[in-house]
Amino acid sequence: MKKLILLLTLFFTFNLNAQYTILSAVQLNDGAEDQYLKLEKFFGPVHDLAIEKGIQDLQAVFKVTSESDDENAPHYVIITNFSSKEQLDAYNESWQKGSWTELAKEAHRGKLSMRYVTRMMNGVGSESKDRRNYHLQGIAATIWSGGDLKPGETMIIGPTQAQNDDFEKYETEFWMPYVEKAIISGKHRYWGLSKVYEKSETAYDGISHFFFNVMVEGGSMIDGAPTDSFKYQKLREGLQAASQHADPIVLELVSLHN
Repeated sequence: MKKLILLLTLFFTFNLNAQYTILSAVQLNDGAEDQYLKLEKFFGPVHDLAIEKGIQDLQAVFKVTSESDDENAPHYVIITNFSSKEQLDAYNESWQKGSWTELAKEAHRGKLSMRYVTRMMNGVGSESKDRRNYHLQGIAATIWSGGDLKPGETMIIGPTQAQNDDFEKYETEFWMPYVEKAIISGKHRYWGLSKVYEKSETAYDGISHFFFNVMVEGGSMIDGAPTDSFKYQKLREGLQAASQHADPIVLELVSLHN
C-alpha cells in the first residue's frame, strides 16, 4: 500500500511540474465588489467552454481574507492553469485578438442577448484599479489530497524571493519530502512551488517564486520530522537562509472551473 501511495505521489508531482499558471492579483475600485462578482458569475459558462475547447485547463477565483498594510493589496486573486507554455501564450493571444467576445457569445447563446454579452465584455476591467499578473512555471508539487477545493475553503499563497541558487534544491530535496509524509498522515493537503518567469508592468518586484499550501486544521507540515537532529537543524538553517518570505496571503475560494 505504501508503494502505491508513493507511485501516486510521483505521478501527480510529475504532471503538476509541467503546469504553467497565470496568477492575477486584482485590486478593485472602491465599491466595485458587487460589480466584480457579477462579472465573474457571467464568466462562469465562458470558462467552462474555454476549458472544453482546450484554451485553459483550470480557472479559480479567490477572495483575499488576510489583512495587509499595503494600500494596494489585492482584493481577489485569479489562478488560471495551463498544461504548457504554448497553451498559455495562445490564451494571451486570444485575449489580444478579441476572441473571447465570440467565445462568450457562444457560451451564452440562447440564454442572454448578444447585446448584453457584448456590453459585459466591453466593460471587463472597469471594476478594477489594477490587475498584477505573474506568469509562473511549476517547479515541484506534492500530491493533492482531499479532492477539489470547495467554495469557502482556503488556500495560502506565499510570495518569496530566492536569496541564492540553492533555494529550489533546499525546498524540493530537503523540505518537500517532509510535507509529503505529513500529507500521507493526514496533517496537510497540498504544497506547491512555482517560479515567476514573466510579470506585468505593475506587478511587484522582489518576488521570484510563489508557494501554494492547502492546510489541515490542527495539522503540521513537519509532522514526524526529526526536528531535534543536528542534520535536520543545519539543513533547516540553510533552507531559511535561501529565501526571504513576504507575509502569506490567505485566500478563500469563490469559484472553480476545471
